[in-house]
Amino acid sequence: MTTKNLLVELFVEELPPKVLQKLGDAFAGVLADQLKAQGLTSDDTVVTAYASPRRLAAHISHIWLKAADKAVRQKLMPVSVGLNAAGEATPALLKKLQALGADVSDPAAAVAALQRAPDGKAEALFYDSLATGATLDTGLQKALDEAIAKLPIPKVMTYQLEADCDLPGWSSVHFVRPAHGLVALHGSTVVPVKALGLQAGHTTQGHRFEAAVSPVVIQDADSYAATLQNDGAVIASFTERRAEIARQLAAAAARIGNGVRPIEDEALLDEVTALVERPNVLICAFEPEFLDVPQECLILTMKANQKYFPLLDAAGKLTNQFLVVSNINPDDASFVIGGNERVVRPRLADAKFFFDQDRKKTLASRVEGLGKVVYHNKLGTQGERVERVRAIAKAIATQLGDAALVAQADLAAQLAKTDLVTDMVGEFPELQGTMGRYYALNDGLGEVVADAIEDHYKPRFAGDALPRNMAGVVVALADKLETLVGMFGIGNLPTGDRDPFALRRHALGVIRMLVEKDLPLDLSTLLAGAVPAFGDKITDATAALADFIYDRLAGSLREQGYSAQEVDAVLALRPQRLAQVPQFLAAVRAFAALPESPALAAANKRIGNILKKAGEVDAHVNPQLLQEQAEQDLFAALQRFVPEANAQFDAGDYTASLQTLAVLRAPVDAFFDDVMVNAEALDLRLNRQGLLKTLHDAMNRVADLSRLAV
Repeated sequence: MTTKNLLVELFVEELPPKVLQKLGDAFAGVLADQLKAQGLTSDDTVVTAYASPRRLAAHISHIWLKAADKAVRQKLMPVSVGLNAAGEATPALLKKLQALGADVSDPAAAVAALQRAPDGKAEALFYDSLATGATLDTGLQKALDEAIAKLPIPKVMTYQLEADCDLPGWSSVHFVRPAHGLVALHGSTVVPVKALGLQAGHTTQGHRFEAAVSPVVIQDADSYAATLQNDGAVIASFTERRAEIARQLAAAAARIGNGVRPIEDEALLDEVTALVERPNVLICAFEPEFLDVPQECLILTMKANQKYFPLLDAAGKLTNQFLVVSNINPDDASFVIGGNERVVRPRLADAKFFFDQDRKKTLASRVEGLGKVVYHNKLGTQGERVERVRAIAKAIATQLGDAALVAQADLAAQLAKTDLVTDMVGEFPELQGTMGRYYALNDGLGEVVADAIEDHYKPRFAGDALPRNMAGVVVALADKLETLVGMFGIGNLPTGDRDPFALRRHALGVIRMLVEKDLPLDLSTLLAGAVPAFGDKITDATAALADFIYDRLAGSLREQGYSAQEVDAVLALRPQRLAQVPQFLAAVRAFAALPESPALAAANKRIGNILKKAGEVDAHVNPQLLQEQAEQDLFAALQRFVPEANAQFDAGDYTASLQTLAVLRAPVDAFFDDVMVNAEALDLRLNRQGLLKTLHDAMNRVADLSRLAV
């Protein structure tokens, strides 16, 4: 018996475009996994997923018609329960064998066929049988049912089976979209499976308007994609269709010339790929006067509302041409082009109208309107929030700069949210901040304040740019701290995958600005300084918030390639200047590479345990009480090298500081070999504990080195 390739297709009405690829991958993946679990796949099996707007399909190679029979050993019961003193089968054993389908007409023969093997402390009886391998008919049915049940469907539809609608007792079907066809071919043979009220066959439907034949007949599993493309005018593969669209977009831009290129947007490309079966890219245009509107507005309305690809010139400026991915390929495309140009014109006119109307009022005149916008039922309005952000921003700006920075940050903080009550942002919320910058420039507020207004949302996502100027950094910090302190203060914390106020993103934004802008700000001071702005609206939850921020920082550092040990060692000390953390990590990594590192880390861990048991220990040493040579040598080494290490630390050379202390390995080892720390005499014991505390404090300024101990 040889294997053949399998093709399964579910033909449905238009699927949700934003999840199409995910649905296609899940459908093919679960099908293959279920077939493999039943032994119907081979070692050479390859899975290919297909997904188009109206179909989910999978091509799975090297599938057996029947799985191999499988030897199965089942534990029955302990020998003491299954056999009596004479070694004969007990009624319990016979009953169990009957339930398994074994022949018990001759009990002695049945017992002789059983296997005895140790099972823990006792011996048990085992029954060996041969399980018949699954057939493809039953195996595929089970796999198909499972694949449909496990589809990550965002929202299920309910519809009635067409053939049963007029009959009493008709049944409803629950699926993402109404299904109209099922193909299941093993080689060229139809596998008789059913799904969603459909019986499998070998025909499907092609493009709604451009298929050469209807229905499209699939001769065998391997001809599926080619037949669908040739006879059905459909590119079944999501990946191939996406690549074809990208190719046509680039080719169309090249035909225009002058360095014009389509805007890069992977999400838009994915969505358009999920909307068309046979892509045909066309060049369209709109009136040049619309280019007076900020290009972000025009780009957003073309992408979000029409799924068009705007064209940028070599300098990155929007042109008045755009690309449309059509689902039809007529001989004369002028009607399609004209239709799309007529459709986009009112959208652009709306954007121009909003922009013109918004500029009639200054941002300052809109501040009062924020008092009517509810931010949170426990934290008040956007107007109240703005005042909190202003207070926090003033405090930060005072630490970082002069009166000019304070004034710029205060004005930007006051106006940063005013574009929320403009018509343009009301229509396109994604433009908040962006429109604030345009309107600030229109009001003559200057680029520093305008840039700060736009940038106070940054970084908005992983890898996003940071604010361009210091005023923007101040307001962005203040805005994120206000959100974090406020939400933690009312107990509105993220749980699991739910984070409606993006607190994780805000925490990472605070971390990035403190680190990448090398800001001389203490985290605890920042958090504590934000609390008074809320009055009695919140409780102080800055301790929990600090834990949350350090957790985000730890995760970010591990993603950057630092080991868990390195991160744990540095963050165990809760460094307040997060800008120093990368330098601390570099110092720890260099120290860990030294031959003295393991011994010193182990000694540091031992010292920590001793001090923990001793309780409060004063880092004070009386040289007159140092009796043993080893403790005298250690004290002398501390006197010699700790001042040098401290000077290097204070100068910011953390790597040199740790490497200077590495010479303490020999005196530390000798100390623990020759000195009893917990001496009976109280003064000796306290003095030795003080010596260890002095050593511990000196060695753990950069990181908790005990965390490096294996």
